[in-house]
Amino acid sequence: MTNHPTEGQSRRSFLSNAALVAGAGAVLGTITTPRAATAQPGLGASPKAKPRVELKEGETIRMAVIGTGGMGTGHVESFLNLNAAGREKVHIVALADVNDLHVERAKSICDKKQEGVKVDTYRDYTKLLERDDIHGVLVASPEHWHADHGIDALLAGKDVYLEKPMTLNLPDAMRLRAVVKGNPELILQVGTQYAAQPKYLEAKKIIESGEIGLPLWSQIAYCRNTPAGEWNYYGIDKNWKPGVNLDWDAWCKPIGKQEWDPKLYIRWRRYRKASTGIVGDLLVHEMTPFFVSLNQCGWPVRVHAFGSHMIDKDMENHDQVNLNIQFESGHNMIVAGNTNNENGFEKIIRCQKGNIFLSGRHCVVRPERPFEKDIEEKTVQCPDVGNDQDQHRVNWLSCIRTRKQPDSNIDQGTKVMVVVDLATRAMWEGGSWSFDPKTMTAKRG
Repeated sequence: MTNHPTEGQSRRSFLSNAALVAGAGAVLGTITTPRAATAQPGLGASPKAKPRVELKEGETIRMAVIGTGGMGTGHVESFLNLNAAGREKVHIVALADVNDLHVERAKSICDKKQEGVKVDTYRDYTKLLERDDIHGVLVASPEHWHADHGIDALLAGKDVYLEKPMTLNLPDAMRLRAVVKGNPELILQVGTQYAAQPKYLEAKKIIESGEIGLPLWSQIAYCRNTPAGEWNYYGIDKNWKPGVNLDWDAWCKPIGKQEWDPKLYIRWRRYRKASTGIVGDLLVHEMTPFFVSLNQCGWPVRVHAFGSHMIDKDMENHDQVNLNIQFESGHNMIVAGNTNNENGFEKIIRCQKGNIFLSGRHCVVRPERPFEKDIEEKTVQCPDVGNDQDQHRVNWLSCIRTRKQPDSNIDQGTKVMVVVDLATRAMWEGGSWSFDPKTMTAKRG
């Protein structure tokens, strides 16, 4: 099954995406699962993006939002609050969603908080991207749309804030990566806000200084206890009417035509075809900042994972997952996720001479017993950045102004997607999966 253009999608946009898919066979050719066949990536020459809209010094950033469900509407409110508080000069001027009710709700918020600013709404996001007055686009659509929305926005000459997980799978990540690498003048920030917490950069400095020895292994978790079933708290609106106020076929395009299912539409994280569940939606929060701290360990090269259906057996995706990840350096990372028990691991990076504890706001270093005379226990005080998601938003806006590439960039996002994709394959298909960063290929074993 190939990716389909949206209804009304411009020929230029579709052909650009098709060109990326066409040259893909060699990149992940060793992966033969149905998910891989959805969109094989190409790392050849990327289409060139349209020239970006120039932003003059001190000018208000004009941004748009694609996807105005719960997360997208939350972003709308937050960006407008940043503007009202004077933290940035930003206006939201366009919104797109296949659901008219969602987009009108987001527009009403804009109209209340942005007096005198005209906000246009679109059901077809490609019409929004045709505008030549938008500097940046935030993508908060479901996972299965992330790659196409991100690629099309970049090729339209817009800077992009792409919600996590960066894409649904690794082939999609490689398609996106080709466009970003082929258009280095543009900005792409992945929406993993924990990476904005200063403690992870402090841990990176400590590790790279060598003062506590090689990083050997680490542990992280993201656990919840949701008796009613994770993501079932997203309510179903009886006013949704496909073909009237909701374009269901457009929503389904990347995963193929589906019968109308309001549960799939609003609780898509529970379904394998549209989401990787705990791994992509929750664990990326914890893995991404650890990848920042452990940057010297290189790419993840082997992933083994187990998934279980323990309590929430109605959910297609797993409600309990355990991952073991090995990096180029030999570093091992243990990751756990659960939606039926909220007790996870303490966040620790274990090195030969000492350990870094990261569960609190600060970065705490404690020596290993044989090195107590050489390594002093210390707490690196880290500033309180407040709402880390707001900080992440401000970081993106700053990058739009300065043209500095963000820390949460395509390289970081691709490394995380290697783990997300290979862990998902291991859970559904069994065995270990490996990744070769030299050839950018993955295979079983």
